[in-house]
Amino acid sequence: MFTAFARAFKTPDLRKKLLFTLGMIVIYRLGAHIPAPGVDYTKVQQCIDQADSGGLLGLMQMFSGGALLQITIFALGIMPYITASIILQLLTVVIPRLEALKKEGQSGTAKITQYTRYLTVALAVLQGTGLVATARSGALFQNCSVGDQIVADKSVFTTIIMVLTMTAGTAAVMWLGELITDRGIGNGMSILMFISIAATFPGALWAIKESGKLADGWIEFGTVILIGFVMVGLVVFVEQAQRRIPVQYAKRMIGRRSYGGTSTYIPLKVNQAGVIPVIFASSLLYIPALIVQFSGSNAGWATWITDNFVKQNEPIYMVAYFLLIVFFAFFYVAISFNPDEVADNMKKYGGFIPGIRAGRPTAEYLSYVLNRITWPGSLYLALIALVPTMALAGFGGANANFPFGGTSILIIVGVGLETVKQIESQLQQRNYEGFLR
Repeated sequence: MFTAFARAFKTPDLRKKLLFTLGMIVIYRLGAHIPAPGVDYTKVQQCIDQADSGGLLGLMQMFSGGALLQITIFALGIMPYITASIILQLLTVVIPRLEALKKEGQSGTAKITQYTRYLTVALAVLQGTGLVATARSGALFQNCSVGDQIVADKSVFTTIIMVLTMTAGTAAVMWLGELITDRGIGNGMSILMFISIAATFPGALWAIKESGKLADGWIEFGTVILIGFVMVGLVVFVEQAQRRIPVQYAKRMIGRRSYGGTSTYIPLKVNQAGVIPVIFASSLLYIPALIVQFSGSNAGWATWITDNFVKQNEPIYMVAYFLLIVFFAFFYVAISFNPDEVADNMKKYGGFIPGIRAGRPTAEYLSYVLNRITWPGSLYLALIALVPTMALAGFGGANANFPFGGTSILIIVGVGLETVKQIESQLQQRNYEGFLR
């Protein structure tokens, strides 16, 4: 592997791409530490130590690389872009115009990308307004005595400036990601997502060591590291697992030339849905607690929600989380992979699955196989997502500090594998051995 890294830096054009990507990452991390105008940095740091970032707030904090609670110019991070991408992907299924654009190829994809940018800016305005309003009221740090003083000037002008700054920061993050895609090693937004999550690992690991009680916290620290290695190995194994459905293309004679007659396969991943079900389930489970927080009610239903859906180690929360992840895994696979469309395309180009008739029987077979492999994939996602609660329950630690949580480890491994494959392909084009042998 080290030889492959050395060869990558010896190749001039690949070295330029790697150094350019590193430069963009430095700029991104620098913006994550510059406070937004109007924020009292000292009081923010005073409150961060007492913050309890769980649920949806913890999810946004992770995707922002720890910049959310510090209320920096990149506080929103790439979360608006991720949300906009998911919304556009879901709308593609129900809006014929978007579905037609998707089928147009590169021009249609460029148009959908433009829509995603516009929606990202709109969502950044909404999320920035919500973050600034929460910070002004002191609700961002509920357990901090100076939580309502982190924004000293509560005038409308200051609020507008803060929202515009955070929105511009989101647009700048989106631009950095596109620069990495065009001039760097590719997958720009995914790499920024990777960096945002990886940046929180050292602090989270050290917090576990500081809060540990066995051997001055080193037992807990070593146990979490060991669990992390096991989880990375498990995730790599499952993420690479796929069911390959063989496809045979019939020979066609056009003039004096013969076309087709080749064999290929359709790769169906065990985890076809990726990390999306975990994000959906986390966001949905935060809604009841959010309703109680804004209503301020002390009724029986509010007390029940507070007792069962605020803390992530409650049995009802864990069961609901598990079931929602399984449901959203099937839901997302159903809307992202259309067996009828795949069967029609195969039939159009003379392809067929050996032993299966073309057309409707092929679509039914693909649907059957997809349902069979989605079950283990959804159960795997649910178990990975519940690891933070189960891993630290024995030590009494705060599960929000567990760095190898379901969402983070899935993104880290997925983006890491994809980036290595891209560098690998560029090395193999120059007759070099890559990372994967």
